[in-house]
Amino acid sequence: SDKGIIVTDYVDQPTGTMSISKDGSGKFTKVILNPLVTAKDNPSPEIINALHNEAHKMCFIANSVNFPVGVRGKFKIWSF
Repeated sequence: SDKGIIVTDYVDQPTGTMSISKDGSGKFTKVILNPLVTAKDNPSPEIINALHNEAHKMCFIANSVNFPVGVRGKFKIWSF
């Protein structure tokens, strides 16, 4: 809701890279989020990217794991 932007839908198809240890245990070494975000009205790409970058910096999950979390976001914009 920052800057008056209303997000109406969020769908993600994350991908991850894992490594397997000799004992059979595993761990993620990298995750890429691939969100498709739908927003109401017509925010500029600059505003969308700035807000998305700020949201990623504040992300509880990305800040809680010990591997990098990247983002390749796509956006849909629609008007009433």
